[in-house]
Amino acid sequence: MCDSLIPAAYRDPRTEGTAGSGRPEPRSFPPAPEPLPVPVMDNHTHLDFPDGDAPVGVAAALDAAQSVGVQGAVQVGCDLESSRFTVKAVDLDSRLLGAVALHPNDAPGYALRAELEDALAEIEQLAAHPRIRAIGETGLDFFRTQGEGLVSQRYSFRRHIDIAKRLGLTLQIHDRDAHDDVVKVLREEGAPERVVFHCFSGDESLARICNEAGWNMSFAGTLTFRNAVGLRAALAVADPDLVLVETDAPFLTPHPHRGRPNASYMVPYTVRAMAELTGMDLAELCSRISENTVRMYGSWDS
Repeated sequence: MCDSLIPAAYRDPRTEGTAGSGRPEPRSFPPAPEPLPVPVMDNHTHLDFPDGDAPVGVAAALDAAQSVGVQGAVQVGCDLESSRFTVKAVDLDSRLLGAVALHPNDAPGYALRAELEDALAEIEQLAAHPRIRAIGETGLDFFRTQGEGLVSQRYSFRRHIDIAKRLGLTLQIHDRDAHDDVVKVLREEGAPERVVFHCFSGDESLARICNEAGWNMSFAGTLTFRNAVGLRAALAVADPDLVLVETDAPFLTPHPHRGRPNASYMVPYTVRAMAELTGMDLAELCSRISENTVRMYGSWDS
């Protein structure tokens, strides 16, 4: 694909033309996909995480997304710094809503520094902003955290659930290698009215649990990976009224551009894969995703 197909915001003139020059090739962004027939929203992105060669501002990133039918996004905080950024970002551009939280892998660090309670208190304060519509990403991660760190991780997850319920906000869950335990905690604490499994990573069994509980499943570029057999089985049984889409940008770039930086303008690659896998009409699927997203977070216009 020629560089002209990459949105201008994601092209860096300092690195263009280096291929074949003997210098290392730039870590370039992929080409833009064909626009979607009906606009959708990116349920989960990290605009404060730099990646690739081109520094991209909030407005430019959202302009690129809007040009291919991604009309809005949920900017997600993972610690105090990124949650503070999120609150500032949602005031900068009406195409953004926000989520704030302490990531499950960061919670043990706050606990070791005896800062967890203060950090949770600040998250609750930040969540009072009217354009912060979710508490997340929070949850459990048994891949990167083990041992004593899991005690703080579980405690933090339960506290985030409590904050979401008291503030009437959606809960955005990070669940990595911890499906059974995440479900157990949600049931023990009593899940908030609106729950989203961000970057859904479960199989058909977890999808059926989400169907029964009314928990939303947000599919990312991982769905398009060749080894994602379980994910595709999960999508096949997922209630269409509970399905969302996301990038988790700059991570999890969909096939055929896996390994390159991700951004919200890449959502159409995943949506088209979802339509192909489910047999749904693309426009109908887009409409359903958009309706589901607004039901989770409310209107971007208010």
